[in-house]
Amino acid sequence: MHSARDVLTPDALAMLQTVVETGSFAAAARRLNLVPSALSYRVRQIEDALDVLLFDRSARQARLTEAGAELLREAAWLLNEIDAVANRVKRVATGWEPMLTIAIDSVIARDPMLDLATAFFALDPPTRLKLRDETLLGTIEALSSGEADLAVGAVLDASSLAFGATGIRSRLLGQVPFVYAVAPHHPLARIDGALSDAVLRQHRAVAAADSSRAGPSMTVNLVSGQDVLTVPSMPAKLAAQLHGLGGGFLPEPMARPYIDAGHLVERRTERPPPLATMHCAWRERTAGQPGRALTWWLEQFEHEGTRRALLERHRGR
Repeated sequence: MHSARDVLTPDALAMLQTVVETGSFAAAARRLNLVPSALSYRVRQIEDALDVLLFDRSARQARLTEAGAELLREAAWLLNEIDAVANRVKRVATGWEPMLTIAIDSVIARDPMLDLATAFFALDPPTRLKLRDETLLGTIEALSSGEADLAVGAVLDASSLAFGATGIRSRLLGQVPFVYAVAPHHPLARIDGALSDAVLRQHRAVAAADSSRAGPSMTVNLVSGQDVLTVPSMPAKLAAQLHGLGGGFLPEPMARPYIDAGHLVERRTERPPPLATMHCAWRERTAGQPGRALTWWLEQFEHEGTRRALLERHRGR
């Protein structure tokens, strides 16, 4: 006895649809260039495999049973899905990657990244996108470990000692200035003059955790001995500082709308504010050119306007 997997082929499902469309086994046989007995035999094979009756044979017309109607409802979906998979496979064979994973540092503005994703999907590519949030060394680690194909906002470039020999290439996105900011009700908002490390040490700092899991992690601009609230990302750090939970350096483009609105107060510090250099990085194939999806994304980073938007166009600006 045949199993359902053996008999429920695309041709068999199309044959059942033909019986329904023509209204009889005889008419369906003529359309399919089969003798009626051969068509009836094939339908019976499907019924035996499923252990159900698909057609009510008590009338002259071939009427579907409830089980038959359910099968054909699913069949329509299955046939469309088969066509979609076949089309995707053909397009993947033309150089599109089945999946492209992009690690995005939490300093990068999200709206421009989503705008790029919208433009990418407008191409109707067979490539599925996976976006993952990372911070500091975790961004380049996702690429170097093979968990991502593209890193946007990496603080290290391909020439960095730890990652330079792994077949990774990089391109400069630009620099992001940082500003020190606290909530208006925070004690540091009321101190005159530049804030020394000794003053900062008396107050809690908010730090974005490095998302690196396997390698070393990076700690940036914390004063030794200072109390620290650690949060998972730069947007979470911004939110914590807006709530007055601590102070710290924030990307100037991210913080500026809140400073201008009076929700944060910018303060000078004796230590120079950071100036972060951001890169996009990707892995070279051992042979051949990059896939078409990765190539498209890299082409977008060639435009200065795109690079600036990724570094500066945070929500509210």
